[in-house]
Amino acid sequence: MSATGRIAGWVLMMAAAIPFAVAGAPDPFATGALIAKSPAASLANPRAGLACDFSGIPSNPLALSDVVERALCNNPQTHEAWANARAQAAQLGVSRSAELPTISATGAVSRNETNGGGSQGTGANSYTQQSAGVSLNYVLYDFGARTASIETAQHVLAAANAAQDTSIQTVFLAAVQAYYQTFAAQAAVQAATEAEKASSEGLKAATVRNEVGAGTPADKLQAQTAYSQAVLNRIRAEGDAKTAQGVLANVMGLDANTAVMIAPPAAQTADDNFERDVARLIDEARKNRPDLAAAEAQIKAAQANAAAVSATGRPSLSLTGDINYSDTTASDSFRSSALGITLSVPLFTGYNTAYRIQAAQAQVASRVAQRDLLSQQIALDVWKAYQNLLTDTQALKSSADLVASAAQSERVALGRYKAGAGSILDVLTAQSALAGARQQNVQALFGWYIAKATLAQAMGQLDFAAIAAAPAGQSPR
Repeated sequence: MSATGRIAGWVLMMAAAIPFAVAGAPDPFATGALIAKSPAASLANPRAGLACDFSGIPSNPLALSDVVERALCNNPQTHEAWANARAQAAQLGVSRSAELPTISATGAVSRNETNGGGSQGTGANSYTQQSAGVSLNYVLYDFGARTASIETAQHVLAAANAAQDTSIQTVFLAAVQAYYQTFAAQAAVQAATEAEKASSEGLKAATVRNEVGAGTPADKLQAQTAYSQAVLNRIRAEGDAKTAQGVLANVMGLDANTAVMIAPPAAQTADDNFERDVARLIDEARKNRPDLAAAEAQIKAAQANAAAVSATGRPSLSLTGDINYSDTTASDSFRSSALGITLSVPLFTGYNTAYRIQAAQAQVASRVAQRDLLSQQIALDVWKAYQNLLTDTQALKSSADLVASAAQSERVALGRYKAGAGSILDVLTAQSALAGARQQNVQALFGWYIAKATLAQAMGQLDFAAIAAAPAGQSPR
């Protein structure tokens, strides 16, 4: 074997003797175990054991839980949050690697030629040189710089995991809202269709009375105008329903033009037995909100980073060593080795360390302020969501009564007009009131469903249990 071949083989054997330097080693620090679970499995879903295999277009109507599952699995927002958590876990591994020594191998082969000049005429001279070496560096003590760096990465990973939970809650609520808005839009189409039918009946009655001489042309024109308006309202409602359908498909990670069928929500009875102490709800929210947990983790990460920056201005003690081998055709080969301890003391860095410490400390103060601002926002989120739920609960009850009375009024007005005892204005007024009452009832019903989910999300408790239908006869939580 040539000298070059011996050098190359020796370097390769040294590299192979270092198992933790082999490319592709499978997570030696087990940082992957610190990543939060996948989006679907991270929630209290009894069906979370199912794989996220929702690539096709669903052929059967989807229940609310199905819509949420598809959104969590397919929505790019959850994919991004999970990828960020995995990236930060790898950064933790990078920080942990500083606790181990670094070993590097070098090798070189060169062909050298010299051409002697002058009156002596020594002529040309050429030779081949091969060299190889292995060096070791191991930091023995650095006044806590490595420990602080690892602690920083751990807290940033905790923040990334909490941010993933926040993204899941956000997508979860968006799926719930899209589901109920789709049904609200469909119910609005139905209400507009019924109003159109009622207007058609009024127009027929006005036409008949005008033909027999019991009515006036003005009555027929007014009825025709009301009917045309009802048709326009129905067309607009159908357009809103298609828009809501596109939003629902988009939330589930599908193209907006994908047709998706959804099953109707389970009927629940609005009750005000959910009323609780708002102060206690705010306290619970601050304990459960993942974004506040992420903010707390960011504070701890900033504090650890400040400690790591401070440690960079202190001495460090390292173990160093190297082995070298050199062989040339012009002289004898030789080997050399060295082992020692190096003390590095930063005497003056141009005030670099001092300003880096100031920046790190200011970053801690900034993170604290962000946490306090978020804490106040959580209190406001819970307060608004709670008041909206109270309002929507009362509105739902009142709107149901309004529909019943408006329907009765419309029947009486139309009957009186057909009997010749009432005016077309009474009929049109009653029909308009009924159409408005139905629309308000639709919005109140699905607004109440969404308000429930919004309160759960504001408290950091939006999961599959929160959207489960309450048993018959029980009030929703």
